[in-house]
Amino acid sequence: MANKANFKVDPKLASLLGEGYRSTEHALKELIDNAWDADATKLTVALPDAMTDSPIIVSDNGSGMTEQELLNEYLVVANDRRSRKGDQTATLKRRVKGRKGIGKFAGLMVAGIMEIETTARGRTTRVVVSKENLMNAARDLERFDLPITVRDAARDAHGTTVTLCELNQRFTFPLPEKLKGLLVVEYGREADFDVKVNGVGLGLDDLQGSSYSHNQAVPDAGAIRLSYKVADSTQVIKQAGIAIRVGGKIVGRPSFFGLEDDPEVPSKLLRKLYGEVEADSLLDGVTADWGDIVENDKAYQAIKPVIQAHIKTALSEVFAKEMNLQRARLQQQLNARLAKLPEYRQRYARLALEKVMKRFYGESEERIETVASVVLDALEKDEYWSILQHINESPGGDIEALAVALTEFGLVDMAQMANQTMSRLQLLDHLDGLVRNPATQEKTIHQIIEKNLWLLGMGYASIASNKTTAKTIQEYTDTKFSGKRASKRPDLFLAQRLSGEYLLIEFKRPSDEITRDNQRQAAEYRDDLEPRFGSIEILLLGKARDATTQPHNDLPRLKVFGYEALVSAARTQLDWLLRQLADA
Repeated sequence: MANKANFKVDPKLASLLGEGYRSTEHALKELIDNAWDADATKLTVALPDAMTDSPIIVSDNGSGMTEQELLNEYLVVANDRRSRKGDQTATLKRRVKGRKGIGKFAGLMVAGIMEIETTARGRTTRVVVSKENLMNAARDLERFDLPITVRDAARDAHGTTVTLCELNQRFTFPLPEKLKGLLVVEYGREADFDVKVNGVGLGLDDLQGSSYSHNQAVPDAGAIRLSYKVADSTQVIKQAGIAIRVGGKIVGRPSFFGLEDDPEVPSKLLRKLYGEVEADSLLDGVTADWGDIVENDKAYQAIKPVIQAHIKTALSEVFAKEMNLQRARLQQQLNARLAKLPEYRQRYARLALEKVMKRFYGESEERIETVASVVLDALEKDEYWSILQHINESPGGDIEALAVALTEFGLVDMAQMANQTMSRLQLLDHLDGLVRNPATQEKTIHQIIEKNLWLLGMGYASIASNKTTAKTIQEYTDTKFSGKRASKRPDLFLAQRLSGEYLLIEFKRPSDEITRDNQRQAAEYRDDLEPRFGSIEILLLGKARDATTQPHNDLPRLKVFGYEALVSAARTQLDWLLRQLADA
């Protein structure tokens, strides 16, 4: 039987259809998430070889859809599944992954034609979506006809197959290893969801990271085989930890074997741990439901410290390597700030920075920069140095006095960070009021930002103006904008970066949007100044980017900042830091 179907449009369509996926593999994962939500227990993905015309086929044995379900639910664009059926799936009570009701379009990033064939309650429904036709009808989807056919099927048959044809040649073909790397962190531990990509299931080898393996005979416990990885990705692994396998079968949930209580092991590092230990000697300690190992089983007690030692050594190696990389990325900015402190203070400042970098391990680079900047500001206060003097004056053998002093140092450290964070937030409140006031002049904003360059980010916090650059700007504007042009004089700030490159900031009124003409004019100022100073980067600050200008068309070495967006980004980072300090 052949009919026609139509999309049913939710008002959120316009904004949601513009959302994309980071890669073709991420788009395919969306289709796999749909199978999870349909209570599938088996799923296969067939990926073609590059440079072939073969389709991608994603097939599952989930609940499938009837014709009416496909018409009234699947084709309702941007209709959140959770709002209709709740947060859990119908049969297996899984937590639903679908969020916005647009996952059905994921396949169209990869292919020009998407065919959905779904079976439920004795009927198979097939619908074909053409990306070209869909895009041509984007303004009137409710009148866009989709060919749909329905035929009889076995009464107990169920499941859905999505076939993607005419693959997008602009993108490289989805890679099996990359797709499996995405899926293993999400589904690698799921006992009731068997995923195969090109006929191969998910496993430890699919995870990107540092690999470790230990075969060892443990007294009172026999032979064990420990295999695990510490993942490279910042993505948190679902069900992280080490699973116990006895007689070929997993027992209970993965655990960290007590390392979660070790203060030397960052919790965020533990969440990157994924692996298992084979220990058949634990068979007598397995509970009747295979849900756990009896905690005081002698063999388990013998194995536990051995596994702890191996894992802690591996995590320490990864931690040291990642901290060194993080330190290296920040070192140039940190050295410039530290150099401004008296020499006798620098050693303790470095120790304090090391401590907070460990404390905030695993956070984004942007957040680490925020913390480092706040700490360095706080370290310039005198409260630290009276305590450090106490430490220096303590006799070498006076361990108790030294311990008390170091405790005080830690308390002051936290208090000063909190105070400095609050001070910055107060400044943001004041600045926010100014940039929202149409009467505010660019000179007012200039004075504030010049003295608080941390607003632009850690990379700008240590740049500095000097008499030469200030005098050059004064002479340049006096000469170029005299007489009738005096009213057009720009507000410019020139400073030197750590790399030796110069930074030119042009301040516009907070009520003025930044146009393409503004960008061209700023580039002309740079052209005039570069013969004297060399390479110059431009920051153009104003109300916001004009709606007709797109970032990808900006001139080279020129960045556009909106004042409100600048304040909002800084406030977000500081609010986060204040919450972290409150929880410490």
